[in-house]
Amino acid sequence: MATQSLQQTANDSPADARSSAELRARRAYSAVIGGLFISAFFLYGIGYGLVTSVTGAPAYLVTIAAHQLTLTTGSFLMLLNSVVVVGLGVLFFPILAQHGQRTAQAYLAARLVEGIFLASGVLALLMLLPLGQFSVDAGEASRGWATVVGSLLTQANTMAYQIAMLSLGFASLFMCTLLLRTRLVPGFLAVWGFVGYAIFMTGAIAEIFGLPVGVMLSVPGGLFELSVGLWLIIKGFQPAADSQAA
Repeated sequence: MATQSLQQTANDSPADARSSAELRARRAYSAVIGGLFISAFFLYGIGYGLVTSVTGAPAYLVTIAAHQLTLTTGSFLMLLNSVVVVGLGVLFFPILAQHGQRTAQAYLAARLVEGIFLASGVLALLMLLPLGQFSVDAGEASRGWATVVGSLLTQANTMAYQIAMLSLGFASLFMCTLLLRTRLVPGFLAVWGFVGYAIFMTGAIAEIFGLPVGVMLSVPGGLFELSVGLWLIIKGFQPAADSQAA
C-alpha cells in the first residue's frame, strides 16, 4: 500500500498540485469575503444598538457625559463597519471583474459611497459629546437650542445611513444578477439577494420621504447577507463559474 501511495504521489502532475493549491486559496479568499459580510451585519447592528440606547433616552444631552463610553464604543463599531464594507468591495472586485467589469466597478463604488456616508453619519453622532457638555455648562437658557442641534445631528446620521443603503442596494441588484448568471453562488441565493436588495431600496426611499418602514423592509436583504456570508465560509464560490470566466 505504501508503494502504491508513493507511486500515486509521483504520478501527480505539477498542474494538478497547482490546481489544488489554487482551489485552497480560492476557498480561503471566499471565506474572508463571507466573514466580512457577517462582520458588517453585526458591527453596525451592535454599534447602532449601543448608540441608540444613549440617544433614545429623554433629555439625553444632559446625561450624555455619564454614557460617554457607551456612545463612543457604539460609534467605534459603526466606524469599523465602514472599513469592513469598503474592504468587502475591494476583495469582491477581482471575483466580479472576471465576469463583468462594469458590475465590479459599480459594486466597488457603491461600497465606497456606503463607507463614506456611514462614517460621516457616525461623526455627526460623535458631535453630540461636546454638545452635551455645552448644554450642561450653558444652563437652562441654551438647553432648548442644544436639543434642536442634537436632533439635527441624529437625523443627519439617519439620512446618511439611508443614502448609503440606497447606493448599496442599487449596485447590489446588478451584483446579484451577475451572481445568478455566472452561478458563483447557488441560484436561489442570487434570486434571494436580488429581491432582498430591491425591497431594501424601497425601504430606504420610504425612510428618506419620512415613512418609517425601513427596518422592516431591511430584513430580507439582511438575512441574505448573513446567508451568503455563511455559504462563502462553508462552501466558497462555485468552481463551475471558473470555466465561464476562461
